[in-house]
Amino acid sequence: MKKVLYVPLDDRPVNLDDVIVQGRSAGIEVITPSINDIKNRLDSQKKTSGSTLLGTSSPSFGKTSNIRQFILNNASSVDGFIISTDMLAYGGLIGSRRLRTNDEGTYPNYDASTTNLLDVIREVKQCYPSKPVYVLDTVMRLATSAYVEGQDYDAYTESRSFSQQPRQSFTDFTDILNGYNTKPDNTTFGDTVYFNKEQYYNARRHKFKSNYYILDQLARLGYIDFLAIGVDDSSTQGVQANEITFIEGRINEWLGGGKEGQNPDRAIILPDADGLGHSLMARMANQLYRGGAKLRYMVQYYGPHGSTIINTYEYMTVHQNIQRHVEMIGGQFVTSGSYDLEIVAITDANQVSSSVSRIQSNSNARIPTIVIDFVAKGAANATVTEALLSCPFTGGLLGYSGWNTAGNKIGIALGMGQARYAYLVTETHPVALHKAVNAHGSLLFKRFLKDYYYKSVAIAEIRTYSRNHTLYTNVLYPDQNMGLFNSTSDYNHMNILLRDRMQTYMNTLAGKNAFMIGSTSAASNVREISGSTWSFSEYMSASLAYANPDFMWERVFEITLNPKVMLE
Repeated sequence: MKKVLYVPLDDRPVNLDDVIVQGRSAGIEVITPSINDIKNRLDSQKKTSGSTLLGTSSPSFGKTSNIRQFILNNASSVDGFIISTDMLAYGGLIGSRRLRTNDEGTYPNYDASTTNLLDVIREVKQCYPSKPVYVLDTVMRLATSAYVEGQDYDAYTESRSFSQQPRQSFTDFTDILNGYNTKPDNTTFGDTVYFNKEQYYNARRHKFKSNYYILDQLARLGYIDFLAIGVDDSSTQGVQANEITFIEGRINEWLGGGKEGQNPDRAIILPDADGLGHSLMARMANQLYRGGAKLRYMVQYYGPHGSTIINTYEYMTVHQNIQRHVEMIGGQFVTSGSYDLEIVAITDANQVSSSVSRIQSNSNARIPTIVIDFVAKGAANATVTEALLSCPFTGGLLGYSGWNTAGNKIGIALGMGQARYAYLVTETHPVALHKAVNAHGSLLFKRFLKDYYYKSVAIAEIRTYSRNHTLYTNVLYPDQNMGLFNSTSDYNHMNILLRDRMQTYMNTLAGKNAFMIGSTSAASNVREISGSTWSFSEYMSASLAYANPDFMWERVFEITLNPKVMLE
């Protein structure tokens, strides 16, 4: 069994639990740091006056020095590395955008503590030059983090709107650092109300220096085999624009063969963050099992073409984002001729019946298929999901997602598909194949249980309860931090509500045609691919520990959810 060291972006399930199971579906043991060393949490303390919230404090971040040591301790025993620089250098995604009173020193000697942490990547590659080293980095998002170190929801809303405003165009690194507050007409922005814009700019400067350091001192010099750069919470204009253009220029100039700011063999930058772990695990599986040989991907749209759609939180069209994600996972995007895997991209619920017919015909023709639901914004669409679950061939998809932004959906679905395919066509041992198909079946089942039954159905009931039982008159959205803004009894009630609903929906999902668990005509998942011959395993059981669903970050947006599916 292959072993891959993985330092996640943070400990949310999409970045940790799901990537571990994805690895298992490809016969990979994923080695991660201690959960205590990667723990990220929102503010856990509050200051109040009667029914008024005065402020919050005390978030949790990862332990960077422990993570650095974890990498060194395990480097000799693994086959490859996937390392989040946000976790390594800042203690996680929310840590990488903490407001700062200053931006430290002048690049490249801007912050010795940060660069010393990042330099462990160089150490690893020097010691183990034949082992693939993949790195995921992010461009700091537009908004501040709500309820982290006292930043409230008003600060989040104002900072995102403020940061979306166009800035004057700069190409020089220093000019970009100094030009965050400059409008296109060369005047400056006024004061902000709910957040400190100078501290925000300092945070951007520090993170952008780290972006530059990773490109300049690590990727350019060959210490990173592949660099995935995600632009978290972005827009077609605003404070990130100069940073993105600068990074694209360095990819073109420094990494040999870069074009239009992208290099499929060395570095890709695109709108995504929570799908990067999936993408790099897929690239790793393809490298370890198939020597990095590029699989060809074709996309079929059911609804408007992806080139006409730009997600609210992104700066690329959906079509561009699919193309770039295909390159990020180590594939090749094609528009004609033969191909290895097909992406069914659903962009209009009215065309879902045609997409379901395509899934069925692809299964009959033995064409590996990945489905992405782009219809709803942030969760799976009800019409699309019900149609997919009515199809007995849906349980054999290599990848699927309807979760969150377009970039997240693409990264998760393509990551699942490529990692799984790389294993299906290379592994032959029966025991290994059995373990892997159980992992993939569990992950596919989870995607529907979470992306639809939680994110589109159960979440509404819980969110409404939370907002109807807020403790504070000046907190409109207590579901952003229920542990602080709802009473203990109400929080416990919502946990019970979550667990009861997910048990019900798990049983409902298990009975859908896509799985037909417990039926004499159970649906099947792909077990092995040997040339044109496919073998299958039938879905036999699904279970979910009652206490497993949990609001791990004490907010309604994300839950722990680990169903266990068995196939035979």
